Amino acid sequence: MLPLPDLFGDIDIYLFDQLLRGRIIPGMRILDVGFGNGRNLVYLLRSGYEVFGVDADPEAVAHTRRLVALLQPKLPASNFRLETIEAMSFPDAFVDVVISNAVLHFAATDTEFLAMVQGSWRVLKPGGLFFCRLASSIGMERQVIRLAGRRFLLPDESERYLVDEHFLVKLTEQLGGQLLDPLKTTVVQSQRCMTTWVVRKNLIAGY
Repeated sequence: MLPLPDLFGDIDIYLFDQLLRGRIIPGMRILDVGFGNGRNLVYLLRSGYEVFGVDADPEAVAHTRRLVALLQPKLPASNFRLETIEAMSFPDAFVDVVISNAVLHFAATDTEFLAMVQGSWRVLKPGGLFFCRLASSIGMERQVIRLAGRRFLLPDESERYLVDEHFLVKLTEQLGGQLLDPLKTTVVQSQRCMTTWVVRKNLIAGY
């Protein structure tokens, strides 16, 4: 048996929780939007899942394609595309699970943020799972400085698009989804907050 770090890689602990709870199971088609270095794909690739992804960084795409060739060589490299989330070439209702990990908070404006959310939602099948981790102001409302709109300066000196509880709950309803878990936020030593947003797409839903 492989050591756990080799089997799971640097998977996000909250995504690992979804695996443990049986919400992501073999036979599902998975799409990672903004996959970066592929940190959340190692276990899925080793386990034979049908995995897809997009990233706007050519180096990230090249790196992840090499990872795919190593861990699941039968999977087409073309599954991993150099594309923006809001303009993905995958068809509507294509996948069972969308993973959006530490991506949405890089949006510059409301328009860009909503376009990325809607792009992710469009490719998700009715009944599918949307797993998202993103920066928020929850728990640090007095420690972030508004720059413009929902762009804030954080104590760690990074700039992020920040959401809050009311915003995510309302957006979930507008999308036509249901929260599978209560919103869970981790405060990282008074530097930043990361919120986990897990949504089931209704069987009859818009985007």
